[in-house]
Amino acid sequence: MTALELAALARDGDRRALARLLSWVEAGVDGIDEALASLPVRREHGPGAPVVVGLTGPPGSGKSTLVDALVALARRRGERVAVIAVDPSSPRTGGALLGDRVRMAAVAGDDGVFVRSLGSRGHLGGLALAVADAIDVFDGTGWDRILIETVGVGQSEVAVAELADVTVAVLTPESGDAVQAQKAGLLEIADVVVVHKADRPGADALVRALQAAEPARAVVPASALNGTGLDEVETAIHQAIAHARGAGRAAWNERRGDGRERRVLDRVAERARGAVVAGWTVAERAAVRAGRRRVLPP
Repeated sequence: MTALELAALARDGDRRALARLLSWVEAGVDGIDEALASLPVRREHGPGAPVVVGLTGPPGSGKSTLVDALVALARRRGERVAVIAVDPSSPRTGGALLGDRVRMAAVAGDDGVFVRSLGSRGHLGGLALAVADAIDVFDGTGWDRILIETVGVGQSEVAVAELADVTVAVLTPESGDAVQAQKAGLLEIADVVVVHKADRPGADALVRALQAAEPARAVVPASALNGTGLDEVETAIHQAIAHARGAGRAAWNERRGDGRERRVLDRVAERARGAVVAGWTVAERAAVRAGRRRVLPP
């Protein structure tokens, strides 16, 4: 089967074909670029069709639990939801260390939800090289909402804003104060800030500090575990989408341009890396591993 044929099956609703197409995207199988080009990517025409939401924040902030709750809300509205969970990679296999079925048990078996884990493979921004292509696959196969949950590795998380229509920074009272969030670059990229686990001590103080530091940005206390604040998070996301369609359209276009540029440069870098590795002799590789060669010859 060709990549084009696989894309056609996925567009017709074949979940197994969709899963295989995503695997081919991640592996860079020959013909995958042509297959992606055959899909009708709606979001090239503007934000919100589908709605693409990126969630970032420190490890342990409860992003997976929040994603699970937001998926459940979207399903109650009748939306079909795709989740891209970018996980740390195994240092040996390159695969994602955390399984999607472990983190999304509440929606297991729901045909209106498709969850895909991708390994970050060490790329900055916590985003696998294939994430942008995976978004296009879900867009072109008719999903209404795409949630991107990133690794949560700090300042490099700014890359998520180049792909998402709305970027949600997830913090907790244990994450530290607003100044620390600013240092991490999270407030700079966030359209919405969620103070998660808001039932814990210190949550109110963090909300006030964030509102004082960023008065123009939505700061929403919430607890996915207790089911509080989730409607307010959804409202803030919809308001951010409306802004991107209106007064914020120029900024959205700029971010999307940055994302397209990064996508091309990442592909160039990946192919160059592959070409260098493929061209190494046994002796050259041994020299690199032994520290006798640090740079490429001119």
